[in-house]
Amino acid sequence: MTVDASNLELPDKPGVYLFRRADDRVMYVGKATDLRSRVRSYFAGRPDREMVPRLVKDSDKVDCIVTQSPSEALILERQLIRKHKPRYNSLLKDDKSYPFIALTDETHPRILYTRHPPKGARLWGPFPDAGAAKRVIQLLRRQFGIRDCPELLPQGCLAMHIGLCAAPCIEPEGYDERTKAVISVLDGDAAVLIEALQGEMDVSAEGLEYERAAHTRDMIASVQRTISQQVIHSRFYQDCDAVGFASEGDTGCLVILHAKDGIIQGQVDYPLIHRGDVVDSVSLVLAEHYENRRPPRTLLVPAPIGGALASWLSERRGSAVEVRVPQRGELAKLRGMADRNAEVLAKRHTKRYSGSLEQSAADDGARLLGLESLDHVVCFDMAQLQGDERVGACVVLRSGRPTKKEYRTYRVKTDALDDLRMMSEVVERWLKRQGDWPDLLLLDGGETHLSTITSMLVGHGLEERFPVAALAKREETLHMPGREPIVLDRRGRVLVHARDEAHRFVNRYHKKRRAKGSLGDPLEAVEGLGAKKIQALLRHFGGRKGIRHASVEDLREVPGIGKAMAERVHAHMNG
Repeated sequence: MTVDASNLELPDKPGVYLFRRADDRVMYVGKATDLRSRVRSYFAGRPDREMVPRLVKDSDKVDCIVTQSPSEALILERQLIRKHKPRYNSLLKDDKSYPFIALTDETHPRILYTRHPPKGARLWGPFPDAGAAKRVIQLLRRQFGIRDCPELLPQGCLAMHIGLCAAPCIEPEGYDERTKAVISVLDGDAAVLIEALQGEMDVSAEGLEYERAAHTRDMIASVQRTISQQVIHSRFYQDCDAVGFASEGDTGCLVILHAKDGIIQGQVDYPLIHRGDVVDSVSLVLAEHYENRRPPRTLLVPAPIGGALASWLSERRGSAVEVRVPQRGELAKLRGMADRNAEVLAKRHTKRYSGSLEQSAADDGARLLGLESLDHVVCFDMAQLQGDERVGACVVLRSGRPTKKEYRTYRVKTDALDDLRMMSEVVERWLKRQGDWPDLLLLDGGETHLSTITSMLVGHGLEERFPVAALAKREETLHMPGREPIVLDRRGRVLVHARDEAHRFVNRYHKKRRAKGSLGDPLEAVEGLGAKKIQALLRHFGGRKGIRHASVEDLREVPGIGKAMAERVHAHMNG
């Protein structure tokens, strides 16, 4: 049923309007300075957008929410789009903010990778390349010992013992200098850090440790990619952001180049679902982007964005923001560069989202669990047979795909015979060699496994470092601390895949260990009986059959075999 324009009774006030179907599903959300005039424009003879006739045809009614000002309408519009995800609105693809590197304002600051920076923290970002940002944090912690633990522990923590923290909780002297060095690097002066890394790379290459040298090379690339780069100089680029936009079908990408003091200092890109209206897509992203940061003095856009958004930007800045659509000169060149970057990224995002089923599965799992991402999952499983060959293993999934070079196997070293204590030992050994924490630590087990491992993490002060979950095979039920159990559906397929892969890998290792044991000499199981004494027994009796039928007295005649040893060999060979 089509909306009847004659029945619309809307006020001439600022606010938000919602086109709805008969079942109350929201089809479109828009903002207006004058609700009556704006909504009536949808029923004009020549609509200004292609989607308008389809929207009017698919809708049954129009609701409105009046606000005190156009700026309030802008904020409300963004909230309603995020809530209802209307069919005819442009939508941010991942529906989440971009991550920052944050340095808290505590007495002994900690460094964080976060999408929700704590109040008062010093921020760098946002960083579209989350992996590079995480690697930079790992590097800075390794190089300068900046803490990331949520609280200071008087006895120190695991990060201190593995060299990732300077332990200001125990010895605070010199920590301020370390913090200043980190701030200098994140502000763009990364020369000292890169020089140190290049020295490490050269030493590794000279020692023929090429894998380590390649890893260091990748770390240098991460620093260069993450830290603001001075790309182009111009006296016109004093404090301005250039917005570029491109689309491939219904996939769009908006790029914001930030320039200050005559230098382009970096870029942020936002992939989105584009509904055909450039102004709608640009307005959506700008409202999201400047929600948590100060707008620039000048904003260069591909199309006029309207007075309400411009006023809101000025309010956010605390002074006037000049919004321009440059046609020529240096500013037009800068905005053209943003467009070209957007074109490249739009093609890349189209290819990525259409071709990567594994990444799609990881994204589905993250949304199901309410996590920022599941691009790095580590899963543990254990195996044993009647207490013999007690082993464990962990597998790693990156962007939904198994990364087999990061798989690890473990032989249980303690006398633990139950799954819980064995898994606790293995996970604790894994912790001591980690610097890159996963997005999720997954256990093959139920609530008791989850409780045991969580308690062990609390003991190390790591309970808030990464989320932990346990996946029970019965009905594929997932357990997480403080949450109701979740019975997984198709959205949790990446977790089931990780669990099944860990199960396959640990069973394969267990089978290999059992096979190796069955091929060994049965006499090797006799305590204190080494290779030389076994050879002496075989020479004396002419083979194992002779040893099996020998008495304790016969065995004692062999050189090196005393009474106690003879009794152990006789007991072992005769059951």
